[in-house]
Amino acid sequence: DLSTAFCPFPLSGLMSQAIADLGFESPTPVQSAVWNIWASAGEAHPNLMVSSQTGSGKTLAFLLPVIESIEQIRKDVANQRKTAAHSEQGASKRPSGKRRNPFNPRHFVTPQPRALVLCPTRELAQQVSNDAINLVRACKGPRVACLVGGMPYAVQMSRLQNVDLVIATPGRLLDLADSGSLDLTQVKWLVLDEADRMLDLGFAPDLARVDEMTQQRAC
Repeated sequence: DLSTAFCPFPLSGLMSQAIADLGFESPTPVQSAVWNIWASAGEAHPNLMVSSQTGSGKTLAFLLPVIESIEQIRKDVANQRKTAAHSEQGASKRPSGKRRNPFNPRHFVTPQPRALVLCPTRELAQQVSNDAINLVRACKGPRVACLVGGMPYAVQMSRLQNVDLVIATPGRLLDLADSGSLDLTQVKWLVLDEADRMLDLGFAPDLARVDEMTQQRAC
């Protein structure tokens, strides 16, 4: 069973398939260290500070448990909604019709992501985003959005609808949060990728503001 051989916490069937499709056979040392601590902590996910060399697998070390946790929450919410719908007697269902145009401001609902990964550069954020998308592709969720400078706001806003995991550079993230286009109060997992580099680049005030926005829920 790959889900138990590869990591110490259970993976959904589709996530296990994604891991197999990506060619992962055994965890790296940093992955084993992070996942063992994550699994032993149960629902009280610990605060971790991890130092690891480039190419050691640290991106998957934090992406896999976060995405699997989000997927479990999504399943629980879906089951609750299904149960509530069945309990309503004589409730009429409104036809869904065509998918709403995400570029239309009238259809915009302020997104509330459950997880946030901050990166010091656009290139790293895009790389982490690609890794996350490869993991969620098989299970058709959670929804991932990458927020970086140099990309039109309208495109990024459309990708934020129903987002679960946001991967961003600090500046663009705060631009959207300050404008009311992104609500960070429901963030449960906050990851600072290459935190030392972000501090070297002068992002300390931005990181402090993000921490303040998420501190009630982030772990």
